[in-house]
This record gives sequence, C-alpha cells and structure tokens, in this order.
Amino acid sequence: MATSKATASSVVADDMASGVACVEGDRGMPRSLSRREVCAWRIFDIVVALAILVVILPFLVVLTIVVFVSDPGPIFFVHRRVGYRGRHFNCYKFRSMKLDGDAILQHHLKADPEARCEWERTRKLRNDPRVTRVGAFMRKLSLDEFPQLINVLLGDMSIVGPRPIVEAEVDHYGRHFVHYCHVRPGLTGLWQTSGRSDVSYASRVAMDVDYIARKSLALDTWLLCKTVPAVVFARGAY
Repeated sequence: MATSKATASSVVADDMASGVACVEGDRGMPRSLSRREVCAWRIFDIVVALAILVVILPFLVVLTIVVFVSDPGPIFFVHRRVGYRGRHFNCYKFRSMKLDGDAILQHHLKADPEARCEWERTRKLRNDPRVTRVGAFMRKLSLDEFPQLINVLLGDMSIVGPRPIVEAEVDHYGRHFVHYCHVRPGLTGLWQTSGRSDVSYASRVAMDVDYIARKSLALDTWLLCKTVPAVVFARGAY
C-alpha cells in the first residue's frame, strides 16, 4: 500500500514540477492537461460550489437543526480520506450514524457472516445498523454530503470526480490508484450517476479510470446534470 502511494505521489509531483498534469487512460496514450485546463476546472468548482451554497443555505440551517434534535451530538462527521496526489484530508458530512457506530458495526459484522462479506466486497451495507432514521433519509437523497461543498472551496475536492476513498480502499484500486491521485475526488461523478452502490467495486474503479482519461468541463457539466435525476430517484443509494 505504501509503495502505491509513493508511486502516485512521485508521478504527479514530477508532472506538476513541469507545469503539466498527466492523466493516463487505461488503454490509450497519456493525455496532457495544460495549466489553463486545470485552472478552468478549479474556477468551475468554486463558482458551482458557491452558487449551490447560496441557494440551499436556508435548507442547510433547517437540516442542521433536524440532525441535532433527532440524535443529540456532533452535527458533522469528519473522516480522513485520500485525495489529490495521494494526500489525506478531512472530509465533512452531516452525521447520519449513531455515536457508537464503530462498535455497532464490529458487533454486526461478527454476528452476521453475510453482512461481513457484503462489507468486505463493497465497503457498504444495504441494511446498516449504525444509521439513524434521519440519517437514512439523508443518505437516500445524498443530503448528508452537502458539507463537502466546504471541501470543494478548500481545494480538497471537486464538484465532479471519483468518490473520495479511505485508506483501506487503496488496495481495491491496485495499479489504478495512480489514476485516482491525478484528480481531486468529487461530490458527484460517473460512478455516482451510474448506479452507485448497485455497481461492483471493480466496475467503480473502471469508471474512475475512464472518467479521468476523458475529464473535461463538458463531461463534468453533463455529469452534474445527470446527478439531479440520480439523486431524486435515489439510484443505488443506501
């Protein structure tokens, strides 16, 4: 795992030192991205994130109150994720789980072999005992992820990109981890609009590699538009 991270970091560092970010397709030749393209993506992220925040701010205030009243405790859940160039960052979400979620998960996985297999295969549970009632509703519509707009403004994430992964998921990417490190993880993306948790992890990795090879403002705008029906119909969300 450490070797994969070191390789990804060194490759991207060399690219940045020359003023060019190199995104490799899984099959085709590497595609070079100019500073102008990288800057355009960053401006796109900031403008879209600010616009969304302005529109939904009153709703976020109400949601914050509901989260606290339904299950008193921290409103936000902060989790370390692997991001751009293999760097770790604090990823923000509305708390959708009970405070003793880790203990509940370990007990559940020990007692239920089928759930343990599902967790090891996808890192998700269709029937997660840790999730609160309000949390289940938020996760169904991806409302718990709105605080990640702050991550976008901080430069940790993009509006569109691969989903941010935890350290334990690096091995799932194998040699493709270097692809993941070439761009910032995103709020939405190809995987998020193509079935999400109903898609196998191997397919998710393939989608990330494909997206990174084809990344452009036009593709990001298209995926952003696809996000609305995907969220409304809660495709693959649990």
